[in-house]
Amino acid sequence: MANWKLIGAIAGGLIVVGAIGNAVDGDGNSADTAAPTPSYATAKAATPTPAVADDKPATSKAETKSVPDFVGMGLQSAQDAAQAAGFYGLKSHDSLGRARHQILDRDWKVCSQNVKANSDASTDKVLDFGAVKLEETCPAHDEAAPSAAGGTMPSFTGKSVAAARDALDSGTSFTVQDASGQDRFILVESNWKVCSQEPAAGAKVNGQPVTLGAVKFEESCG
Repeated sequence: MANWKLIGAIAGGLIVVGAIGNAVDGDGNSADTAAPTPSYATAKAATPTPAVADDKPATSKAETKSVPDFVGMGLQSAQDAAQAAGFYGLKSHDSLGRARHQILDRDWKVCSQNVKANSDASTDKVLDFGAVKLEETCPAHDEAAPSAAGGTMPSFTGKSVAAARDALDSGTSFTVQDASGQDRFILVESNWKVCSQEPAAGAKVNGQPVTLGAVKFEESCG
């Protein structure tokens, strides 16, 4: 015969132990509880936003000031002087029309400026410096870049290959060949001048491919 008293006592003990276990887990003192995962919004708010450097003063109200004479200065020095005078909109271009980029400003000198020296201008005015490399001679006037304005093919003779590319739509197909016959690879196109072109200057521009023959600037087309 089953001992019902013994069975009842065991069952009662199990119920008590279960209750104690639940109480301990509820307090979080013994159970392994996972840390709550922070929401995206909380994590984003906790991440500091890096500051963006800006050389321009916080008070950017335009003023009228005298524009210094920058011609003859090194390009970097001219830019520093322009900012010191309150002009922060600055750009530069190749005075020889070769479409070279002024990557290291200290290697270039100023030949021209778009705003006359000692004239008054708003500090919102963008100053544009024409420049050549330090060992080069400034031209009497900035060389004009070739242009296809009017829909006709410009003359590229004597111009840099880079300037020829800039004159036409960016989708134009170009083939550039070494006109010296040495079959050299033309890497830096601003260092090569055009000796021949097809289509010829004056042809209607209609998206046709362009073929150029070129040599280095210090060489003769022959």
